[in-house]
Amino acid sequence: MELLYFILVAFGMTQILVYGSIFKNQRIWIKQKSDWFGKLVKCPMCMGFWVGVFLFGINGLTELFNFEYNYINILLLGSLSSGTSYILTTLFGDNG
Repeated sequence: MELLYFILVAFGMTQILVYGSIFKNQRIWIKQKSDWFGKLVKCPMCMGFWVGVFLFGINGLTELFNFEYNYINILLLGSLSSGTSYILTTLFGDNG
């Protein structure tokens, strides 16, 4: 269940950061300031990786999931978040 919670939280956070209207102005500002970060904030696969890394970093602060802190888990959970965020985004886009 922990892995499912991790995937769903990562997908939700990625969706909000990449497509949410609440961060629209920040995404526009970032795109104007940096080409690299501009690509990051519009790509669910790229943002999904960093969301996974962030969630791994705070996993000790939540009861939803708990993973051992090590470098391999950072890479694996970032990759899992990236892949599942991308797949779920293609399945559940704005058009349903």
